[in-house]
Amino acid sequence: MGGEWYLDARAKEVLRRQIGRVSAFCGVEILTYCIMSNYFHLLVRIPEYREVTDEELLKRFSGLHGEGDVRVSMLAGALKEDGPYGKAWRGRLQARMGDVSIFMKELKQRFSIWYNRSHGRFGTLWAERFRSVLVEGRPFALQTVAAYIDLNPVRAHLCQDPKDYRFCGYAEAVGGSETARRGIEMLSFGSDWKTARQSYRMSIFGKGSLPRHGGQPYIDPEKAKAVLESGGKLSLPELLRCRVRYFIDGAALGSGEFVQEQFEAFRKNLSKHRKSGPRRMRGGDWGGLTVLRDLRKDVIM
Repeated sequence: MGGEWYLDARAKEVLRRQIGRVSAFCGVEILTYCIMSNYFHLLVRIPEYREVTDEELLKRFSGLHGEGDVRVSMLAGALKEDGPYGKAWRGRLQARMGDVSIFMKELKQRFSIWYNRSHGRFGTLWAERFRSVLVEGRPFALQTVAAYIDLNPVRAHLCQDPKDYRFCGYAEAVGGSETARRGIEMLSFGSDWKTARQSYRMSIFGKGSLPRHGGQPYIDPEKAKAVLESGGKLSLPELLRCRVRYFIDGAALGSGEFVQEQFEAFRKNLSKHRKSGPRRMRGGDWGGLTVLRDLRKDVIM
């Protein structure tokens, strides 16, 4: 958002609700999220593509626009008649399902419209296109990225425990949201909420290395850089409490085998001089995680 501070509590709440509505419409599963004052992070899962039935299309469309919206009744009539008009509607909606780029475009556009109307402004709200990193679908990789996201308010000195920050997936799950709890459960591959809650909290606080109800002083990025430059390595809990570029600029993140698969798939877009894909994540013990794109700048932002 251009580096300016835009989002107050009301705007964050609107964006939180819109994330839920747009993800439900597009069929994108939110594992966790965090909304800060001038940016937000999402960890999402894109299910395998499938044709969505007319009944489901109408349900998703209604959830996005509201049952009383005239477009909902228009869609219901078009799908019922199943003529050229209905087929055109169906094709346009099917094309918006299960695509992360369309999901983000829809979300940012809808929020921009609301924000501009509410604040008497016009023009572009977001400074740049969203950036994404492909994450391997294994518990350790997913939980590491999720913990980085939910620790945003801790890094910003807003709280010592992310459960106390209203606008993140972990806090929403602890607060009782079934949708948010399903996201945390997916991080542990289908565990029940109690098991997933304990597993993920241990992940957030460094696999149980920090007190369950306690906090840990925020590690200043400059101090972290000094430790790195002196040859010392930060622990995983310490790294997750810093702003780490790998989670934004790494392109793909996971085991060496996973990153090599992505390298082979997208080889034509990479340097011809590269012989292999995985690059070791520097700065500490990342538990074997590698990335596709090495960093040109420091690990710590």
